[in-house]
Formats: sequence, structure tokens, C-alpha cells
Amino acid sequence: MNIVKIGGNVIDDAEKLAGFLYRFSRLPGKKILVHGGGKIATRVAGELGIESRMTEGRRITDAPMRDVVTMVYGGLVNKRMVAGLQSLGCNAIGLTGADGAAILSHKRPVKTIDYGYVGDVEKVNVPFITLLLQNGLSPVFAPLTFDAGGDILNTNADTQASEIARALSRGEAVNLVYCFEKKGVLKDAADDDSVISRLTPETYEQYKSEGIIYDGMIPKLDNAFAAIRAGVRKVIICDADDLAEAVEGSAGTTIEI
Repeated sequence: MNIVKIGGNVIDDAEKLAGFLYRFSRLPGKKILVHGGGKIATRVAGELGIESRMTEGRRITDAPMRDVVTMVYGGLVNKRMVAGLQSLGCNAIGLTGADGAAILSHKRPVKTIDYGYVGDVEKVNVPFITLLLQNGLSPVFAPLTFDAGGDILNTNADTQASEIARALSRGEAVNLVYCFEKKGVLKDAADDDSVISRLTPETYEQYKSEGIIYDGMIPKLDNAFAAIRAGVRKVIICDADDLAEAVEGSAGTTIEI
């Protein structure tokens, strides 16, 4: 099974998104798509006169912003993707974590920063998601979950994809694929062809110590290795244009232990 997360500039570019959806629809076997959409949420919020506030790359989600992300992620972005996949013969079903109690979260505790209505995942409803997959459906998850009190919570899409992959990997082999606009983890940020084809814990530590891997890529890779240790077969980071090749092992960066 392949669990694919798509984000970044791909979602904002209609042509790139159409190409990605075609490639996703052609992946064999069971598959799940998890998407972001932050730039569109920021644009819509601005049009509504709602300020977007970010800290350490994370969105502060107050009550007005929660309404925006619910509309944008759960409605506009999600349903566009589902409609596109249906037109390609992929029987997609659009979901948030609240649908079918698919993903239960709790509101992130306030420490130094109050993120507002942001969720940290507690539980993935494996029987429900498995039922959908067994009946030929491909779930498309918006980055929204819910808590026991009935609140909708904005949830990081990378983390959500990882939590779904970890939970499902207890029953079958799962690949977790992060697609964005780069060809993989790069040795040289200025050279898009300098892809590190394979990362192990040892080579990861080496590249970090040499300053080759740094800043925003470190949390993503830490999360990837945590997913592997939790049972995910492999994690792949790749260009959305190379999805099929990356799953086959001939493109992108493959992370294994």
C-alpha cells in the first residue's frame, strides 16, 4: 500500500496538480492521499480580512482561521482533488479526520506558544480506513482532525500522513511517500539533480554533521525515521512529477533502516 502526501507549490499550480493526480490514479493497489493547502488558506483568509499568523513554520489557528482552513482544506482543495481523481477513474472519497471518526486528536497543549485549534493525533481508526480500501475506495484526507469534544482541529499534513502509515503498517506493508517540488533530499540546495538516493540513520547523521542536511528538512527526516522504526516499510521523498518512478525505487530519496 502507498500513502502519499502532497503539498507545497504543487497544489497551487493547476497544471502540476492535474499531472500529479493522473500519476496517483495510476498507482497500482491500495492507496491513500493526504494533502495540504496552506497557501490557498492564506490567500482566502486575506480575501476575507482574516490575518494569517505563523510561528516556526506552523499556522496559529484561532477560531476565525479554523473556519477558513475547514472551508479550504475540507471543501475547496479536497473536493477539487476528489473530482479530479474520479474523472481519471480512481474511486476517491474525500475525508477529514472527523468523518467516520477516522482520526481522533487532542488540542495541542499550550507551552511557550498557543497554537489555538491545532491537533496532535491520538488514534487512527484502522478498521474504518481498511473497510474503505477493501471496497475499492481511495481515501483523500484533508489535514483536519477532531477531538472528543467535537472540535475540528487543524493538523499538520506530514504528521497526519505519518500517523496513518504507522497505524496501517501493523497489518500490511506500507510505503509513505512525501511529494513536493524538489527531486528528493539534495546534497546541494542549488542543484536539483544532486539527489541523495538513499538515507540510513548513519548517513543521515553524517550529512547533518557536515551541514548538508539542515533547517526545515531535519524535522521531516526525523519524522520519516520515526515512521520506519514504528513499522513503515520505507519512506520516499520525491518530486511529484516522479511519483511512479519513486515508488518503483528509481527516483527520489528512499529512507530505510
